[in-house]
Amino acid sequence: MMNKITLVTVLTVMTLSLSARVNWHEGGDRFAHIKQAPFSSKDLSIPQYEVIDLSFELKTPVDKPFSVSFGAYLRGPNGENMKLPGYFNGNKQWVLRFSASTQGDWNFTTYSDVKGLEGKTGKILVVAGNQNKHGSIGICASNQNKFCYEDGTPYNLQAFELDWLFALDYDNPTATPKADHLVGLLAQNGINQIVTTVYSYEVEWEKDELLAAHPEHEFGSKEEIFPFLGTNSQPDFSALNIRFFQKFDRMVSLLDRHDIVAHMMIYVWNKQVNWPPAESEADNLYFDYIIKRYQAFPNVIWDVSKEALNNPRCTEAYGRERIRRIDSLDAYDRLVSVHDYGFCQRNTDVVDFISTQNWSIRLYTEMLKLSQAYEKPIFNIEHGGYEQSPYTVFPGAYDNPEFCLRRNYLCYFAGAYATYYWQGAAWNVIIYNPFEQSEAFPKPKFEYYKHLEAFWEEMNYESLEPYPQGNSTGYCLKSHDNSLFLFYIPKEMYQITFYTQKGAGKRSGTYQWFNVYTGEYTEEMEYQEIFLKSPWSNIADAILIRRLQ
Repeated sequence: MMNKITLVTVLTVMTLSLSARVNWHEGGDRFAHIKQAPFSSKDLSIPQYEVIDLSFELKTPVDKPFSVSFGAYLRGPNGENMKLPGYFNGNKQWVLRFSASTQGDWNFTTYSDVKGLEGKTGKILVVAGNQNKHGSIGICASNQNKFCYEDGTPYNLQAFELDWLFALDYDNPTATPKADHLVGLLAQNGINQIVTTVYSYEVEWEKDELLAAHPEHEFGSKEEIFPFLGTNSQPDFSALNIRFFQKFDRMVSLLDRHDIVAHMMIYVWNKQVNWPPAESEADNLYFDYIIKRYQAFPNVIWDVSKEALNNPRCTEAYGRERIRRIDSLDAYDRLVSVHDYGFCQRNTDVVDFISTQNWSIRLYTEMLKLSQAYEKPIFNIEHGGYEQSPYTVFPGAYDNPEFCLRRNYLCYFAGAYATYYWQGAAWNVIIYNPFEQSEAFPKPKFEYYKHLEAFWEEMNYESLEPYPQGNSTGYCLKSHDNSLFLFYIPKEMYQITFYTQKGAGKRSGTYQWFNVYTGEYTEEMEYQEIFLKSPWSNIADAILIRRLQ
């Protein structure tokens, strides 16, 4: 099993090399964006961190194909051993989906309880790939409260909720233009994680009347979309809907191409889904199939359920049992959490990071308590700020774009991570081309999060820690070596009482300002112990940057 953080070296880009008899192709309904090849005795090669679907065909069908045991034992170039489960993909076809972070030869032998699938041997050579790819998400070796990529590169999580992602372009058999456009916009604006449900059916709240005039933005109650046979209203739990998962492949792969993590919430209890009974054969089939099918994607992390414990169907024991199933099936050991703070608080031994849903007006204080209480990353997956859109979908506690942005920054200044919610995309309503709408439609403030992500990359967020005693009138972060101090200044603050911080001594240095709305920096000035006033006082929130020499 691979570790959650394995330091590897990313080498220069090499051209994908293949054996002559291996036929690669992309596109089509089933495998858009995913490289694939039929099994043969010829060796093949793939780039590091890239995904391959190696298919195995039977000549005759079998009864209960979803129950067939199939997978492969793999041995890596450094002695790594993996037991990788495969999955049934319809039409008498089983697939072994594979990726690797370690370059070199990976030898495999298939196992199965069906004659014709077992004992197939081969070799996959993993070569250097895109130097901008960094592997899966793990915990920083040097800081247990922060996320890093597999190769040690910092990962400054900024998430975006998009629960109905699976429904975009579902009716398009050959392309994903809606998802391509929206995901591309999000990637351009600093979003590096999409929080999404594998499947949702409908919301429980009243819908905006304006939405009726724009059915192209409504994705709830789509009876033709269901992960089992039948429909959500009339389910047939005897088997899974292969077409649903082939469509979902395109979404996960699209996110991977944009270096966006797919935060996969496997269940959701408050979106009117007709789930099979807990721990029934159908329930286990659905859950296990997702782990088998998507674990090879390096951009995947698992979340057992959205708002996990707010429905009697999901007990705490059930949540732990689901995580045990993940542990038994996931050869890559992807990160696991549960969208429920109570569960994470009481089960720190089975979750890799703490998820919380905290709407408190005292958000900074509450998040600071958590980041100081756990040696794990803290992720406020839902802080009550739902930026307004042309439709009132679910305003929560706060819908002002600037105040929602501030709440994201307060999570970061408390040493945690946060999620951006725009009502025009978070749930059943998806305005997939927001900047192509009429002038009457207010546009989302995506650019705020582009500036946020760029700022944290510039300031090396993974090396910063909360410093609440740093100043009596501002939120403060500092570097471990006391060479950098950051102060978040709400626009309503007239000035900051800027005295020398403990640990800084009388060292000289500089200061400058950062506008969180525009991404603008002021000129760096020599520091003196004075009262400092933001150049955007009463106009925009700002961050004061103090560097010590």
